[in-house]
Amino acid sequence: MYSIGEFSRITGLSIKTLRFYHEQRLLVPTKVDSGTGYRYYAPQLVETARIITRLRDLDFPLAEITSILAEHNDDADIIEYLERHRAVIEDRLRQYRSVSKALEQIISNEREARQTMNDESFDVQEKTLTPILVAGVRMQGKYSDCGQGFSQIGKAFGFRICGKPMMLCYDSEYRETDANFEPCMPIRKGESVGGVNVRELPGGRAVTVLHRGPYNQLGRSYAKLIDYVKTHGWTIQSPTREVYLKGPGMIFKRNPEKYITEIQMLVEADDVKAPVS
Repeated sequence: MYSIGEFSRITGLSIKTLRFYHEQRLLVPTKVDSGTGYRYYAPQLVETARIITRLRDLDFPLAEITSILAEHNDDADIIEYLERHRAVIEDRLRQYRSVSKALEQIISNEREARQTMNDESFDVQEKTLTPILVAGVRMQGKYSDCGQGFSQIGKAFGFRICGKPMMLCYDSEYRETDANFEPCMPIRKGESVGGVNVRELPGGRAVTVLHRGPYNQLGRSYAKLIDYVKTHGWTIQSPTREVYLKGPGMIFKRNPEKYITEIQMLVEADDVKAPVS
């Protein structure tokens, strides 16, 4: 067996540290002389000391190292544990890299969105919307379900469609799964058929803004419009309208960052008439 001084030289641990580890029951000497109190260490404890040193270098808490040594019988058992622990860490690293990549995309999107919001071509405008004939399907559910309504209208009216698709939003709040909305398309002529309602969509005084970017960022542009309306003391009339000027195609999905949506809000106001759009 090694004396504490010899063991200190072999392991690179100071005598003070070895005494502390003994007090913490982390590295207990093989023998302690009852008369002198001298500590002696068996050769097999050298590897245990080295493992403790490496784990401390990796900032493992003493309590965790003590638990690891207590729960594993020999060096091979400890190595197997450390291999499993390494696999867990590598899995976390993969998750962190994925999160980092997602954050990088969010940061990029936010910067572009802020730049777009400061672009004068995307400022709020006042218009007078003219009445238009539309075919619409009233729906309740997720906003993303609107594609089903547009498909139904397309099948029913085909070549009679004469404008960009739009969605009428009847809720005064965002609703995740039970939204009340109506996909619509302007048409030249036609009658209601098969669940598709044809009617004249009224015009009137409106404030509008162009939104460039994914649909999940429309909230920024809604804020712009609502702030404008509040500043003028006007009242928003339901439903609000989203006109999809540029979005996903039938075949190619396109880049959501380049989608362009015009949000239109009819308002009640007593100001000078806005220009006809």
